[in-house]
Amino acid sequence: VQLQASGGGLVRPGGSLRLSCEVSGRTFTTSDALGWFRQPPGGEREFVAAMRWNGWKTYADSLKGRFTIAKGTQNTVSLQMNNLKSEDTAIYYCATGRGLILSSASNERNYGYWGQGTLVTVSS
Repeated sequence: VQLQASGGGLVRPGGSLRLSCEVSGRTFTTSDALGWFRQPPGGEREFVAAMRWNGWKTYADSLKGRFTIAKGTQNTVSLQMNNLKSEDTAIYYCATGRGLILSSASNERNYGYWGQGTLVTVSS
């Protein structure tokens, strides 16, 4: 199973970016979940959002209303990020796991496969 995150870049505060994660080597079923995490410079990796394929979606409380996770074309998931702030600067990772329940979605240890990350820089 391989994950490829893309769509990062430099954006001004208040701008938007859409990240995409393409998963190969696995066809998503309703048992699969995909999550987005981020690691800011000098910081620890933190949960951003996750979704169960054809099921629930969940977000970090601080990001609700600005970030949206959505299913894309086959085996892809996007993360739409609006009204970006400097504190959103981070490497964004996508990850997939099987059999996650909603309450476990924010724990990175429940994800077995990870992509390489894509850098998002929010700066004027």
